[in-house]
Amino acid sequence: MRIPPGLRYMALSAFAFSVMALLVKVAGSRLPSSEIVFVRALIGLFLSFLLLRRRGLGLLGKRRGLLILRGVLGFIALSCFFYAVTKLPLGEVTILFYLHPLFTAVLATILLREAISIRLVGSTVLSLIGIALVTQPSFLFGGESPIPTFPMVLAIVGAFFSALAYITVRALSRTEEALVIVFYFPLVAVPASFPLLVMDFVWPVGMEWGVLLLMGIFTQIGQITLTKGLAHETAGRATALSYLQVVFAVFWGALFFAEKIEPLTALGALSILLGSLLVAGQNKPVAKVA
Repeated sequence: MRIPPGLRYMALSAFAFSVMALLVKVAGSRLPSSEIVFVRALIGLFLSFLLLRRRGLGLLGKRRGLLILRGVLGFIALSCFFYAVTKLPLGEVTILFYLHPLFTAVLATILLREAISIRLVGSTVLSLIGIALVTQPSFLFGGESPIPTFPMVLAIVGAFFSALAYITVRALSRTEEALVIVFYFPLVAVPASFPLLVMDFVWPVGMEWGVLLLMGIFTQIGQITLTKGLAHETAGRATALSYLQVVFAVFWGALFFAEKIEPLTALGALSILLGSLLVAGQNKPVAKVA
């Protein structure tokens, strides 16, 4: 089976973002999440500027209002996600955040008039089953949920705003260069996160500088491949494959933080992977964006 280019980009994006989350978890053991957001945005702004200049592209784009909105939505999503990463096990927070493909599919149907295929529905069902198996919510499994409420809520809020950001990226991809779309995220996030940085600043020491730099680089890789993936595929189909990040996150959590992989967690990760493979096997033309 030949996987289309857009889905290959999304798979690479999922891996890059999983490494980013791992590095955020490491840095967040001492540094505030607001500071990590600022550093990530600052590195992204610098790298995006260099790439745009190298390609000889203009910085401001054509649809500036929508580009700024994409930056605002992305900043809110990232802030929620980074905070949750520092408070929850890596696998669990990634799974909660990765409700966004489901939100994206629904929003794309409403806002972009994209059709939902049978494969996409099947992929979503398998992924939601996987999420339930990993998080084991009390209303399904009894007892108390092992996940603290506030970080859990922020992870879900972040997922919703991430879905909105994905929708704007999909809409912008018809008229804007991928690098311009990526550039607007840190362009908005740097000034937006600066006040929080000033209020709760901790000076990085030692290896924290390297961790923050690598985090920014992997995030940039994730952003570029994500944007290219959304330019090739419908929003719902492309983001369904990003569920692969959940599998990566469970692996990183077990490898670096001794986060135990329970049988139900492994079964849930397998269900999510099968859902991603199901949607990857769907070879349909890209739907036009209204």
